[in-house]
Amino acid sequence: MASRKVIITCAVTGSIHTPSMSPHLPVTAQEIADAAIGAAEAGAAIVHLHARDPKTGIPDQSPEAFEPFLKVIKQRSDCVVNITTGGAPTMSVEERLKPVATFKPEVASLNMGSMNFGLYPMLGRFKDFTHDWERPYLEGSKDRIFKNTFADIENILTSCAENGTRFEIECYDIGHLYTLAHFVDRGLVKPPFFVQSVFGILGGIGAHAEDVAHMKRTADRLFGEDYRWSVLGAGRNQMPVVTIAAAMGGNVRVGLEDSLWAGPGRLAQSNAEQVANARKIIEGLGLEIATPADAREILQLKGADRVDF
Repeated sequence: MASRKVIITCAVTGSIHTPSMSPHLPVTAQEIADAAIGAAEAGAAIVHLHARDPKTGIPDQSPEAFEPFLKVIKQRSDCVVNITTGGAPTMSVEERLKPVATFKPEVASLNMGSMNFGLYPMLGRFKDFTHDWERPYLEGSKDRIFKNTFADIENILTSCAENGTRFEIECYDIGHLYTLAHFVDRGLVKPPFFVQSVFGILGGIGAHAEDVAHMKRTADRLFGEDYRWSVLGAGRNQMPVVTIAAAMGGNVRVGLEDSLWAGPGRLAQSNAEQVANARKIIEGLGLEIATPADAREILQLKGADRVDF
């Protein structure tokens, strides 16, 4: 399963952080396209994308919001485009699925279980918000479940079955690995599985080194050589988790969706800065970063010529 070439995924912009929290979070289609291309130039083989309303910054899962930056990224970069089906916890699964069903990307994210998704502790660190929706969105996470039922997961898998889209399978806890095994047993997911282990979200597994090791041990036991492992650490856990996993033979994900920071108390100036930091760690361990062509081979992707954008 391990490779000397490490795939860096960059999660360019997402629904976790609100625009007021960092002036560097890309919001408009042009900002998202520029940020994705900058991340690719810094070494990201895959860019993971959400869309936002350009005026308010609120997460927007309409295909019309994705189309402008998808076309620009494809024209200017060979990176693998990964579109979210996670969207935001406030959206229905039908709404979340629309961009992937429309554009048929090489990769799409897929959350492997319903969970508490606690963002409200951020209110203790951020007091001033630009938009009316931001504070209630964070406050609401105290009593909100991020819904990803067996029926929801099956719906996404079967809806995309004919598109050739592979999934970045997001596992926030050990039970999510067993849920993936369930869908593998049913023949709805084919190897190689791209398992993204998520650490440090309130409601999911922690970010201790033992948590990282436990995730990998369990995935090794369940999937053997049939999966490719990647990790992301939320917030201040980002680079420590990257370092641990890269040393264990894993792939990594960074980006402003997962963390706004580049160091203690210092906001990252761009997604590219985080990619560059991850690249230093990887190359410092004597490993190589994967190119988009490498990522396509490692994950057995269909190729950029077979997407609908």
